[in-house]
Formats: sequence, structure tokens, C-alpha cells
Amino acid sequence: MAKTPIIRKMEVIPVAGYDSMLMTLSGAHAPVFTRNLVVLTDSAGNEGIGEIHGGDYAMSFLNELIPLVEGREIGMYHHILQDIHTIYDKTRTGQDDLQTLDLAKLKFVVKTEWALECALLDLYGQFLGLPMAELLGEGKRRDEVEILGYLFYVSDRKKAKGAPLEYIDESASSDPWFRLRREPILTPERIVEEASAVKDKYGVSNFKLKGGVMKGSEEVEALRAIRKAFPDARINIDPNGAWPLKEAIELGKEMTGLVTYVEDPCGPEDGYSGREIMREFKNAVNLPVATNMIATNWRQLYHTIIESACDIILADPHFWGFEGTIRMSQLLEPWGLTWGIHSNNHFDITLAAYVQVGAAAIGNIAPLDTHWIWQDGQNLLLDTPEIRNGHIILPDGPGLGVHLNRQRVEEANRLYYSLPSHDRNDAEYMQYLIPGWTYDSKKPCLVR
Repeated sequence: MAKTPIIRKMEVIPVAGYDSMLMTLSGAHAPVFTRNLVVLTDSAGNEGIGEIHGGDYAMSFLNELIPLVEGREIGMYHHILQDIHTIYDKTRTGQDDLQTLDLAKLKFVVKTEWALECALLDLYGQFLGLPMAELLGEGKRRDEVEILGYLFYVSDRKKAKGAPLEYIDESASSDPWFRLRREPILTPERIVEEASAVKDKYGVSNFKLKGGVMKGSEEVEALRAIRKAFPDARINIDPNGAWPLKEAIELGKEMTGLVTYVEDPCGPEDGYSGREIMREFKNAVNLPVATNMIATNWRQLYHTIIESACDIILADPHFWGFEGTIRMSQLLEPWGLTWGIHSNNHFDITLAAYVQVGAAAIGNIAPLDTHWIWQDGQNLLLDTPEIRNGHIILPDGPGLGVHLNRQRVEEANRLYYSLPSHDRNDAEYMQYLIPGWTYDSKKPCLVR
């Protein structure tokens, strides 16, 4: 006789949502982004949900897992994941590398089964009557989690004339942030307007600017403008390794006292790995360094720690798993290092999951990244967690503490199947800005 409920059904639901023409080292975000949902229904009638990166590659993998999941007890979730790793891990060796941030390869870094882990933990928490945070590591450590305001340069969507898809227009919105986030933001003055709108709506007191877009010196000017407007804010920048070491050191010295930390200022160069180059940066500049590029698995983490190449590990649970990211916090805290989370475009299901891991992580954690402010309003949940005063309160309910809005999910699923392609390609829309543009890990995307 089963001791915990049985998983009766596993659904894999690809979904899509709308985005701005956000700029990164990899190019321009397309008008639509994709994700995959996992929905588990157990014999007690409960639903467990998870969300992961999009595309047909991830959807196909998740569908392959259904025979390994249906008919199993939710209390055996560790064994379900063991079976998956026994079958698939050897086929994924050597694919998980983000040192040069080619986002077309992100699907190989993300471990798609972590959406399943999330859904299983959601069900198990509902069975026990406990929030997911109580099931992770040493249990819940805090009741609310601080987030940062994730700032981007945004190009003019109207330049993508004749593109297969159009960017969403929110110019008629009554919400000042919603109006601003779809319009061009390419100067320090406009970055300050963006920061002001984000602070007004969400109450954040931390900002991170996505760099790798303009010349490094221009991006530092934007940081100075933010500091002038918000003298008490903590400010960070993430150029995704775009700066050559010599330039990174020069810019790093300029940023000392200006930023709280710099994320992946430089990357592989002259035959040396990103970990070795980051160590050289730290030798020359007295700034804390964060990463989500040079430590994306445990073997890479070992070498990162041996090199003392980083101070803050942004342990996205979609790279590390939910138990894995909490294990990371347990390692980092006694080593005197800091835990945080990196973000990608996501729906509110991931936002809810981030709150749970943030509540369970040990130590003095960094404010969490989230792209949600760019997708806010496209809710797939009936009870989306709210960001107030720069924090998200842990939901009261068991498991994830949130519930699917099936109508919204169906709409997002229809949008997915209306798309000409489901894979991420930031170069496609960049070519409407710079004809013939191609990715270069050492050239900011607008510097050609």
C-alpha cells in the first residue's frame, strides 16, 4: 500500500509570453520568449507545478520522462530523480559551459528535470502541509526575500520592421512602469528613469544593470547616474564577461566605491579559462565578484573555489536543482562567500519557486535576481506573489503555495504554438538594428 499519494498524470505544457527589446551581450531579446511547465496530478487530487526554460529541446526531454514519473509515489521523489540521472547524465557530459555566454547554448546548461523536481516538492509539501522551504536544506530561514531591480538597455522595437513577430505595445497602459519598459532606454538619463519607475512600483533599493551592450566606459557613466539619483542604493553591473581583462581592471578601479559587486566582468582570454582570468581581475581590483558563468556545475565550482575567483555564486535552481542550490548556500556560508540567484525570462511560477529557495538558503544572502518585472501582468497563477518594498513574502500555503490559472496557461500555450520558432535566438532581432550582426563574446552587442 502506498504511503504517500501516487502521481497519476504528468503534463508537459509549452508556453510563451511577451518581452521587450532587451539588450545583452548575446543581442536583442525577441518579442516573445518561451518556457515549459510541468504539472503533476496525484491520487489525492493535488497539483504540483514547475517551470523551466523553453523550446522544443526541453519539451522533448520532459516528455521522455513521463514513463519514469507516472505511477510513482511522491514520497519517492529522490528515487525518481536518481533514475533520471542514471539514464541521462552520461549523455550530457561536457555540454554545460556558459563561459562565453552564447545563449543559444543555454539549453545545454539548464537541467530540464529541475522543473519536475519543483513540481514533486510542491506535491510533497502539500501532502505534509508544509511550504517547500521547510523541505529544503535545514528548513525555512526567513519569511520574506529581498529582490533587486534588474535594469536593461532597451532598443527601439519599431526598428524591427518586417520581423516575423512584433513587440508588444503598452503605451496606453495606466501603469508608468508598464509604459516605460517597452520603449527605448539607451542613455544614462533613461536608465535613471527606468530605475525610478522600478523603485516606485516595487520599492527596491538595489539595482543591477545588464551590461555588455555599450562601451564599458559608457555603462560606468550609467552607473554613476544611478548613484547620483539614488545615493543609498546598492548597485551592480553584469557585462557577461564582455570586457577584456585589461579594460575590466581599468573599469573595475573606476567602479570601486560605486558598485556593491561586479558580475562576470571578464571571461576566457589568451588560452586561460574564465576562472583564471577572474582571479587575475580580483588580484588587481578590490571589488567583490559574482558569477553565473564560470561555476555552473559542481566540478566548475571546485575550480572556482580553488582559484578564489569569485565571492558570490548566483546559483540558479534551474542549473543546480532546488536541493542543489540550497546545498550551495550551505557550502558558501562557512567559507565566507555569498549565495544568490541568477535569473532569465520567466513567468510567476519561477518567481514563486525563487521565494521558496530564497527563504531556505542559509547565510547573509544577496538580493535575488528576477526578470519578473519585465513580465509582470502576464500571470499564469491565480495568486502571483507580490513584490512590495523590494521584498516578496513567503506564501502561507503548503508546497509552492500558489495555484495555476488554467485559462491563462491555455492562452500562453496557444501563443507558443503560433510561433514560427520555439528556440531562443537573440541574434535574429539584433540584425534589424545592425545588419549582418553576429555574436562576439568580447564585443558589447552595440559596439561593431
